[in-house]
Amino acid sequence: MAQPCCGNLLLITDSYKVSHHKQYPPNTHTVYSYFESRGGVYPETVFFGLQYILKKYFVGCVVTKEKIAEAKAVYDAHLGPGIFNEEGWLYIVEKHNGRLPIRIKAIPEGTVVPYKNVLFTVENTDPNCYWLTNYLETILVEVWYPMTVATQSRAFKEVIAKYLSETADNLEGLPFKLHDFGFRGVSSVETAALGAASHLVNFKGTDTIAGIVMARDYYSCPMAGFSIPAAEHSTITVWGRDKEVEAYRNMVTQFPNGMVACVSDSYNIWEACGKMWGEELKALVEDRGKRDVGPLVIRPDSGDPPTTVLKVLNILGEKFGTQMNSKKYKMLPPYIRVIQGDGINYDMVGKILTHMKENGWSADNVAFGSGGSLLQRVNRDTQKCAYKCSYALVDGKNVNVFKEPITDMGKKSKKGRLTLEHDNGQWSTTQEGTGNPDKDQLVVVYENGSLIKDWTFDEVRARAEIELLK
Repeated sequence: MAQPCCGNLLLITDSYKVSHHKQYPPNTHTVYSYFESRGGVYPETVFFGLQYILKKYFVGCVVTKEKIAEAKAVYDAHLGPGIFNEEGWLYIVEKHNGRLPIRIKAIPEGTVVPYKNVLFTVENTDPNCYWLTNYLETILVEVWYPMTVATQSRAFKEVIAKYLSETADNLEGLPFKLHDFGFRGVSSVETAALGAASHLVNFKGTDTIAGIVMARDYYSCPMAGFSIPAAEHSTITVWGRDKEVEAYRNMVTQFPNGMVACVSDSYNIWEACGKMWGEELKALVEDRGKRDVGPLVIRPDSGDPPTTVLKVLNILGEKFGTQMNSKKYKMLPPYIRVIQGDGINYDMVGKILTHMKENGWSADNVAFGSGGSLLQRVNRDTQKCAYKCSYALVDGKNVNVFKEPITDMGKKSKKGRLTLEHDNGQWSTTQEGTGNPDKDQLVVVYENGSLIKDWTFDEVRARAEIELLK
């Protein structure tokens, strides 16, 4: 069976880049480029995911004569003979044993940096390979995806933490307040792995197994996320509508210890909460509290989320009782909780929590599940990610490279060699080689085929933690 192109780095680029080695000025020796978030939805970005790309695609001997031959055949047919830089790639095999003569400096993963700052730089270390720096742009820019998911997930965490601070006794439950339901809602298994791991930078709840495997294999984390037994509609509706209560009874008896979640809107969510859970099965639910084995979590999965969540809480409160916490907000008994997993995005979480607060309910009664909105409803423009050349050495002369399109000054690029500095809590990118190297927060993470920094998931999480918890 043929191997996918991801097994050949030479094929992981945009078509036009294959011709770029012919387009630089004579006697070009160095090309230096950088990656940044030029703006976007969120004013700060969580840098994450570059290490995965480097380990998977860049480390070790990644260029061979066999891969060059494969690429030549593809590009000769695709672009026409004589375009592909066969000589340049063979030079890397013969001179560097197939290891990429490239240096990458990056901000440590997990660092939270305001947008419009450099996040990593790339340059060739062999003057004969000046063309390589931007050939690699395509795969390197794909860091936009894990970075953006981590950024969005952290924004969720901040808004949930805000409402917990205002309406709950503590923030102990915060790491499990946003659960990843996104595996089926993304475009590929690799997307699921990257996106789920990015979410786990901020939270510890996930149903996307690919993410915990990625965190284990690429960030030295034995177990990054956790889940619980949970029902889906088929495991409830297969019992038939007349035996719906028996389906619920089966859930709490099959899983007598530990948290268990049960979707309860297959027919009539109000009846399920009030009559079935609140009356017929009430003793079984209360028994979980007596044994202190973990709560039953009721999951509504349809309707207007703010309205539905509040009504579910009110019904459960009427049936099981409530108590006031130290902030004077209502809490259900500890053996019963609610998770809203339908229609959850960043804005909706705020609407639900606002509605709960206005009606006297603590945010600690609920958790959220998010799927496609968490892992898929983002793109490169969410944080306006871009990779641009800013410096070159041509014919022995330093050249500050930049673009400044008159039609869109938001795309104006940075000039020269860059440093990312952090003074008195403020981040700034210094251009044109005028920065202080001793203050530069960018560190060498990859050089000449070797991974120089190997960040652990614990280190990433510590850097990304919200200020409230640091």
